Amino acid sequence: MFRSEEMALAQLFIQPEAAYFAISELGESGCVQFRDLNEHVNAFQRKFVTEVRRCDEMERKLRYIEAEVRKDSVNIPDVSELPKAPNPREIIDLEAHLEKTEGDIRELSESAVNLKSNYLELTELKHVLEKTQAFFSEQDEANGLDTAHKALIPEESHNVSIRGRLGFVAGVINRERVPAFERMLWRISRGNVFLRQSEIERPLEDPATGNEIHKTVFVAFFQGEQLKTRIKKVCAGFHASLYPCPSTLGERNDMLKGVRTRLEDLNLVLNQTKDHRQRVLISVAKELQNWSVMVSKMKAIYHTLNFFNMDVTKKCLIGECWVPCSDIPTVQKALADGSVRLYTIITFPFLFAVMFGDSGHALIMASFGLWMVLSEKKIAAQKSKNEIFNIFFAGRYIILLMGCFSFYTGFIYNDMFSKSFNIFQTQWYINTSRFDAYSNEEEHELLPKANYYGAPYIFGVDPIWQTASNKIIFLNSYKMKLSIIIGILHMIFGVCVSPINYVYFKNYASIFLEFLPQLLFLIFLFLYLVVMIFIKWILYSGELDGWIPTEVNPHGTSCAPSVLIYFINMFLQGESDPDEGCEAYMYEGQHLIQLVLIIGALICVPIMLLGKPVYILLTKDKNKNHKPVKNKSNGDINQGMEMDEVDNHPEGNTSNHHEEEEDEEEEPISEVFIHQAIHTIEYTLSTISHTASYLRLWALSLAHAQLSEVLWSMLFHLGLVNEGYVGVVYIFVFFAAWAVFTIAILVLMEGLSAFLHTLRLHWVEFMSKFYLGMGYIFQPFSFKVILEEDEAVE
Repeated sequence: MFRSEEMALAQLFIQPEAAYFAISELGESGCVQFRDLNEHVNAFQRKFVTEVRRCDEMERKLRYIEAEVRKDSVNIPDVSELPKAPNPREIIDLEAHLEKTEGDIRELSESAVNLKSNYLELTELKHVLEKTQAFFSEQDEANGLDTAHKALIPEESHNVSIRGRLGFVAGVINRERVPAFERMLWRISRGNVFLRQSEIERPLEDPATGNEIHKTVFVAFFQGEQLKTRIKKVCAGFHASLYPCPSTLGERNDMLKGVRTRLEDLNLVLNQTKDHRQRVLISVAKELQNWSVMVSKMKAIYHTLNFFNMDVTKKCLIGECWVPCSDIPTVQKALADGSVRLYTIITFPFLFAVMFGDSGHALIMASFGLWMVLSEKKIAAQKSKNEIFNIFFAGRYIILLMGCFSFYTGFIYNDMFSKSFNIFQTQWYINTSRFDAYSNEEEHELLPKANYYGAPYIFGVDPIWQTASNKIIFLNSYKMKLSIIIGILHMIFGVCVSPINYVYFKNYASIFLEFLPQLLFLIFLFLYLVVMIFIKWILYSGELDGWIPTEVNPHGTSCAPSVLIYFINMFLQGESDPDEGCEAYMYEGQHLIQLVLIIGALICVPIMLLGKPVYILLTKDKNKNHKPVKNKSNGDINQGMEMDEVDNHPEGNTSNHHEEEEDEEEEPISEVFIHQAIHTIEYTLSTISHTASYLRLWALSLAHAQLSEVLWSMLFHLGLVNEGYVGVVYIFVFFAAWAVFTIAILVLMEGLSAFLHTLRLHWVEFMSKFYLGMGYIFQPFSFKVILEEDEAVE
């Protein structure tokens, strides 16, 4: 109660790739105060100054958008939940979206100002024509020409009579400038200008600001061209708008009628423009608060990253911060959450390790990868011409990860150069003696009921399996089922990634018509296969086998069913005959549940086949009535920036031309049905083939273990047969041969084989569930690449 929270000064070491996410997580937790380690560095010389400037530019655009929204009195709704900071890939899209939104609003504003300017000019001209009618009538009477009888006078006499008429200039001026304008005209003409004026009763609207302005219509009568020039200069100086005004009544009436028609048309266009602008601003206002929060968080992250220092190797950002001691676990969790983003970094080396599960070989691979990582600057400076070594050096980090993960799986398999370690004491016994009390040379068949203590080995595979005669049978079953479980979970994860694409491209119908049927099809059939594997492991145990050969336990190993036979019978709706004393199914109601799952999977197939084409067919007519909205894509590398040499098409015709091209390029509905049929057949058949493809995890793991065992027993073991000095020579020779073959065959060749198979599992079995690979390859302008290519040519 009386003392402040105990604080700790901590150092943060963050990878540059994960720094943005880590700081974002720390910002959400709100328990860290960072210290500026670059106090004496100019703000314009810091590492992330470019990103901060981009955020400032986005904030400027947001301020402009918000000002336009508030100018039209559009309500900006508050967000119920504040969004998180966007990831770096989303920043580019957000920046482009803000730029497009600003451009659209600015274009609408400029269009509205131009239309209002035209409307103001026509309104002023209408008032000039209406107000000056009385002025011209008085002038005609003063010249001896009666307005009512002008039509009866012959044209020749009329022309003669108007030769001596006064000239005039008509226009509109701001009301507050009229007195000064009148004095100036009197001075420049020495009283020879006759000015008539009439106020416009209703205020007009300023096109730029929207404020009310009061104006006055004037007509200045004069005589002589010299005086006319002076009057126009004065009008320009007082920002008065001059308008043409016919001298005859008929022409004025005709012009007034035309002006009124144009005003009605322009007023209609103004109302439509205002409604369109209102709709745009309302849609923008819904996202304005989210955008502002995201940009503010993004700017704060980059501003905080400017507090960090880069280490000597430029592979790590170092920062200092004050943190409450009680919140240190929270900070550590935030750093971990911010660092774990790319799942392939984990899944790829793990699947490799399942096939390369040997701790000894893994140590060799990890050591090689660690050496390349620690010596990367020195190796890179040498600029080796060896193509094979350059390939290994480019993949040094993934080699290090593969070695580390393989050591873990090798520890689970209890396999190190084909030998096992009895660290935690075996739970099997032979002739009342534990595993460590008898010779490894003997082979015994391990039966759970006869040889098992009942407590499992603490971690991994029990080492006694190395001497078991049924070792291959056990490990085959274990690794094969393990590979199927991993494969099905990996494919389900790949299918679950696909909605990210649908949401990004705003293709929400595909979530219900493609993603959900695909996921349910995979769950109803193949995830159920995984469930059956676990049910078999749980229900059937060797401990339940009877001591008497004739005694049969329905849940003993002798009654353990084949999961593959169950799976086949599930499709064929058949039933295999159980052995005497055994049961046909593993659990009650299994046949009914399998029937429901098969029906559910069959229902998913027509939805995948016909759902999307029917939806496109039903929405096709609706889309024709609306301008199509293009989905976000990476396909157009020109981004509409190509310039035509001659552009003679007006804007409207160009847009119509593009819309006609889009209609012509629209995919026919028949091709949509064909494409969807191919996609559905490919997916349904690939679920079986891809599941079988994951059996390579089991096959390569078994092959690696057997090759390692063969090298040990048929090569290095020969050096241990002889004793004395001769035995030392034998050990030296055979160890050298064993080491060469181990590195050449088991580490290099088997490692390369496992790498290629893992690459295939990711590229085909996993990424085919969501990856399309459309667009164009990115080939940026890079001096480094140019210099490397020049060196390669030399």
